[in-house]
Amino acid sequence: MKQFFSKPYRWALIYSSLLSAATAFVLLDAFVIPKSLSAVSATETTTSTSNEETEADVSESVSEQTITEAIVTESSYEDENIQISIETGRSNNTTYYAVDIQVSDASFLKTALAQDTYGRNIKAVTSSIAASHDAILAINGDFYGFRDAGYVLRNGTLYRDTARETEDAEALVIDDEGDFSIISENETSLSSLDTSSIAQIISFGPALIEDGEISVDASSEVSQSMTSNPRTAIGQISPLHYIIIVSDGRTDESEGFSLLQLAEEMQNRGAVTAYNLDGGGSSTLYFNGEIINNPTSGNSTGEREVSDIVYIGYE
Repeated sequence: MKQFFSKPYRWALIYSSLLSAATAFVLLDAFVIPKSLSAVSATETTTSTSNEETEADVSESVSEQTITEAIVTESSYEDENIQISIETGRSNNTTYYAVDIQVSDASFLKTALAQDTYGRNIKAVTSSIAASHDAILAINGDFYGFRDAGYVLRNGTLYRDTARETEDAEALVIDDEGDFSIISENETSLSSLDTSSIAQIISFGPALIEDGEISVDASSEVSQSMTSNPRTAIGQISPLHYIIIVSDGRTDESEGFSLLQLAEEMQNRGAVTAYNLDGGGSSTLYFNGEIINNPTSGNSTGEREVSDIVYIGYE
């Protein structure tokens, strides 16, 4: 044994092995090993504790009646509280899906976490999360679990108050009236906001439209992404009136949108505020139990597991 350790290269071999093991563990811990930090409880599904009538009260009072009376087609849904219409379009060698949404109350615009759990690497496909919440329509969210920073506030509950440090880090704030606004995470601390009146804070970006004006240009992109990609974005047209656009991409049939092209489509539909969500292989549009778009990462097809969704529904 003493002779074994007397050889310098053997110490180097041991050190190299330990370093490789440590590196592997760090990568697994960051990207693979699930780590639950908080489970969503029934009391965390309300958007504002100050309201006498909570989301649950709204849902309970109308769900049975409206669901049975809903008029549903392959591209639309309508009941007394929710109206949804989906248009399939073609622009810039890209197939996209534009969803016009009107609701009678902000509580019908919701978010959900994979496995109803906040944490790292807690994931599920969009359709699975949507189905577990009886969502009428759903899209992927911001994939918060892929990062250690970025504000996370969902359905009135704050999970993470750590801001992203990048200069262009913008978050989407949805208040309990359902109105959208954009904040800079570097310039706006959560302590400066009245979080009791906020329903959602989503941290991805960038903002596509602010005050009706396009806020990206031809050079804008997310990190090291390609110029044209599958995209998911959400915007507000007017009070309780929203627009979602999901584009296919990275295929011969559909190239994908740039951020500028995505913003232009949003502006053409009257969005006064619009925000880019996670894209690429995450981009998924779910409606009435079906996947409407064609999710792909470019290398593989089918839904990618994500941390969270944005959806329209009663539960």
